[in-house]
Amino acid sequence: MAKYVFSYRVPADYLPNAETPAEWQAWFGGMGADLVELGHAVTEYASLGEVGGSASRMIGYSVVSAEDMDAALALAKDCPALRVGGGVEVGPVMEAAGS
Repeated sequence: MAKYVFSYRVPADYLPNAETPAEWQAWFGGMGADLVELGHAVTEYASLGEVGGSASRMIGYSVVSAEDMDAALALAKDCPALRVGGGVEVGPVMEAAGS
């Protein structure tokens, strides 16, 4: 199985509500063993160059295990960021020699 990075993006003006942590915890819990690394939330951000446009911002990342890109996208399809107008960028992890 390959590893994939999920980068979570939300609208730039997004503000979480009281239910937000429980939604994310439930979604992460539903991934079971496919969730390799919970990752971290991002509380502040800045960018250089073009990264998703000014209408969105990154709020965190995770690493998952999946058979292929289609399977990784299937894991991402219920991400809470999608329910608030955001998105999930999905990309395979390139394993470096010796890592």
